[in-house]
Amino acid sequence: MSDDAVLAVVPLEFVWPTADPFLFCVHHEDAYPSGNEQMGPAASLAGRNIGQDFAGKDGWRMYHGDVVPGFPQHPHRGFETVTIVRRGVIDHSDSLGATARFGGGDVQWLTAGRGIAHAEMFPLRERGEPNPVELFQIWLNLPAASKMAAPHFSMLWRTSIPAVVVHDERGRRAQLSIVAGRFGDAKAPPPPPESWASHADADVAIWTIALDPGARLVLPATGADVGRTLYAFRGPGIELAGRSLGPRQGGLVRGDAEVTLVGGDAPCELLMLQGRPIGEPVAQHGPFVMNTRAEIEQAFADYRRTRFGGWPWPVDGPVHAREEGRFARHADGRIDRPDDA
Repeated sequence: MSDDAVLAVVPLEFVWPTADPFLFCVHHEDAYPSGNEQMGPAASLAGRNIGQDFAGKDGWRMYHGDVVPGFPQHPHRGFETVTIVRRGVIDHSDSLGATARFGGGDVQWLTAGRGIAHAEMFPLRERGEPNPVELFQIWLNLPAASKMAAPHFSMLWRTSIPAVVVHDERGRRAQLSIVAGRFGDAKAPPPPPESWASHADADVAIWTIALDPGARLVLPATGADVGRTLYAFRGPGIELAGRSLGPRQGGLVRGDAEVTLVGGDAPCELLMLQGRPIGEPVAQHGPFVMNTRAEIEQAFADYRRTRFGGWPWPVDGPVHAREEGRFARHADGRIDRPDDA
């Protein structure tokens, strides 16, 4: 495939560029130290802008946390968050009374719909050893017809996410994790019912791809109006449809092109986001994404009035017991645990 399959190459800053139907993508990777009694860092917080710590001092960030790193309660309306946790765990709590702990390959898919407040905290459970955390958070827009749907979250436990291994003609390996969409016969778990990804013709796919040095992988063509972006987030870069894609670069490619990836001289990893555009106006202010400015103003008014159900937890950034395993307690009281717990 000639390099005309590649429409653009972009650098990967802290927040990665995305295309409709995606709104936002960030790769959090923090080398947290050992944890203290409160599951915060057993290290001085001096010199950090606590509450807004994004500088990456010493290789880690507190984000909006003041004791435990993470994101204390904050609202969303009008879109979805897809959170892929590769290392460490996230403790989830929300305004509907649901809670969860997930990590090590698990994914939470949260439809904010008409409104939810939630906290996403990174408890440092290990004492006397490091607590690395690595995750992607992806924001997927909702069409106007679903923006005021009831909030909903699904847990995609790691054992339910298809893992595909492909060997090229020289026996070199590519490994894919299929969070959304399908690759060959491998099909991801169903997305939430109101998601844009639940529309068969939306062709939404979220994959992570790991390539051995020099490995070749062919991504089949999809629709001409489907956007597809590949983000090379680890390793020396790759060859993408005959064009060099350097480390920490993203490549936007044509949906109707069969695209060949060739790994570099060391192992590399990519994230792929794909989908047919929703094609509607986007009005966004912080955590609210609607179609018009008037709807954004209404979102703020509704949140001030209702707090999207209120906050049933005694603190803004709750964490679960250190010894608690991975679980999800849904708003209806149903408790879900992974098969490998």
